[in-house]
Amino acid sequence: MDTLRPFTDATAVARYAEETPRKVPGYADLHRMAMLLLAERAPEIADILVYGAGGGLELKAFAEARPGWRLAGVDPSAEMLDLARDVLGPLGMRAELIQGYMDDAPQGPFDGAACLLTLHFLDREERLKALQAMRCRMKPGALLVVAHHSYPAGSDLPSWLARSVAFADTASHDLAKAAASAETMSSHLPILSSDDEEALLGRAGFCDIALFYAAFSFRGWVATA
Repeated sequence: MDTLRPFTDATAVARYAEETPRKVPGYADLHRMAMLLLAERAPEIADILVYGAGGGLELKAFAEARPGWRLAGVDPSAEMLDLARDVLGPLGMRAELIQGYMDDAPQGPFDGAACLLTLHFLDREERLKALQAMRCRMKPGALLVVAHHSYPAGSDLPSWLARSVAFADTASHDLAKAAASAETMSSHLPILSSDDEEALLGRAGFCDIALFYAAFSFRGWVATA
């Protein structure tokens, strides 16, 4: 499965800013929570790294809430970065947008980093490398915030995904259809359990790993570099 293709399709990109908040419970609140967590360690004038920044919605939330933050947004999709420019508007003056992967990110060091709704597209080793690349670009003691699809260790992944699919489908409430979609998603996305997620963060060099967000198949962690 080409996980990048939907983010280069013009129709899908055009719908992203409208559809994503509908699919993720508490989407705007997730951005606010991420900003507040980063602000615990990041000063008023700070450099913040955002990986998977295409679309620009979290960049906009961070920039509006923290006028002194300078943002570096990295994403492999040129089309999604174009959307980010449109979403940011004048706020884009405080954001450097880089097309590429974590190895293409500026070296920093950054006062904080975020990676939202991105890591579930990467297999275990790719995910570890991305986390390690973020860690080496962060100041010691800076906070990382991540959130994406995951599920409680020892439970059934398709069941949790089906709940998320049903949440996003506000029209039909067709649970059988949601279950079928969830089976497809679980076979194509390398989604890890919560225990595996925390273990990878530890292997990448992060400590004080704590869950701060859970909504059906979405989970978020904060960790210290």
